[in-house]
Amino acid sequence: MAQRALPLPAARLGRAVGAAAGATTVGGVVLLLPDGEPHSHRRPSPLSYARRLPLARALARAGRTDGLAAHVVRYRCRGWNADEAHLAADAEWAVDEAVRRYGDVPVCLAGHGMGARAALRAGGHPAVTAVLALAPWLPADPSADPEPVKHLVGRPVLLVHGTNDAHCDPELSFRLAERAKKSNRDTCRFEVHSDGHALRQHRTEIAALAVDFVRGALFGHAYARPVTDALAAPPPLGLRMPLAAGFGESLGG
Repeated sequence: MAQRALPLPAARLGRAVGAAAGATTVGGVVLLLPDGEPHSHRRPSPLSYARRLPLARALARAGRTDGLAAHVVRYRCRGWNADEAHLAADAEWAVDEAVRRYGDVPVCLAGHGMGARAALRAGGHPAVTAVLALAPWLPADPSADPEPVKHLVGRPVLLVHGTNDAHCDPELSFRLAERAKKSNRDTCRFEVHSDGHALRQHRTEIAALAVDFVRGALFGHAYARPVTDALAAPPPLGLRMPLAAGFGESLGG
């Protein structure tokens, strides 16, 4: 007798990291989306979840006075799974849940790898104000339909990719950013020279870049000069902006 597939567990928002400590209200939310796999119905990897926690803590700490709450989303399963796009659907659910909990506040989706693809795909949600995509996994099959980008219009979008990423081709994220820039001028992309998929080598600079982008996009703080220049520059300059060593040091951390 054929076995029946077990239903997937429900997605969860995850415990608030920093939960806007010191603020009486939550003024904005950043949802961190862990990496995943192209095809899998297995439970999400606890390690993938844990890898997003340091950035979640850095964002919550930097955004404390703005009332920023950070959550690492727990998916139903670890796979994108073709047209089911489970991770993108879970990201959309997480935005709905954030709005239910916190009300009409700006939301940033910040994903890594397959989670970055989910952030870009779910970025058209009405409550999403900004999208941060770190080392996004994108389909390499030239016969596949290109990832949609027009739904991102009106939202600042920042892509970050290591030039030595052997898992997700950096040129694919450049091509997506190039298409997105045509309809959404608030798109930029930074290249992290010599770094790989995990973006460990320059994690301090990447955290500073993420903090600068999220606080600027959600709360109107002035962007650092490199981010301002990247957003203003025409392709390809603003889409191949090098992330300088020591980024963020002059910003006070």
